[in-house]
Amino acid sequence: MASEAELWELVASGREGILATIGRSGRPQLSNILYVADSAARLVRISTTAERVKACNLARDPRASLHAAGDDFWRFAVAEGTATLSGVAAQPGDDATRELRAVHAAFYGDAPDEQAFFAEMIDARRLVIRLQVEHLYGVMATGGRRPDAPSSDPDQG
Repeated sequence: MASEAELWELVASGREGILATIGRSGRPQLSNILYVADSAARLVRISTTAERVKACNLARDPRASLHAAGDDFWRFAVAEGTATLSGVAAQPGDDATRELRAVHAAFYGDAPDEQAFFAEMIDARRLVIRLQVEHLYGVMATGGRRPDAPSSDPDQG
């Protein structure tokens, strides 16, 4: 069984994941996302636009889960929690544009032209999703056989 520390390490060491939110119909809505984890705060930050389905879902119902994959199929962690949304980027240097700059710098390096970056975030109506991790679960198996891929030969299957 995986420890909480092992599961958090898998989340914190990653940058790519799948975010699950609750759609208007009550069904899960999944999005491939890039994220930045803050271990001290046990917080995950995600940049998105205000009009994206995940942001609209979270504004209505803040429950979310992040799936972080490990090096193989038998290693993964799911971070569940409550999300809050930053304000939409509206003014150069406001709280939202500064937080977005920190998130984007983790992926792409620091933007050389701060004002151009701020303008891009404002034009796109970007905001930050903050997922406060409240519960972790997952698998940290050391191996295991994966099923064989189905045959594409009609006579074999």
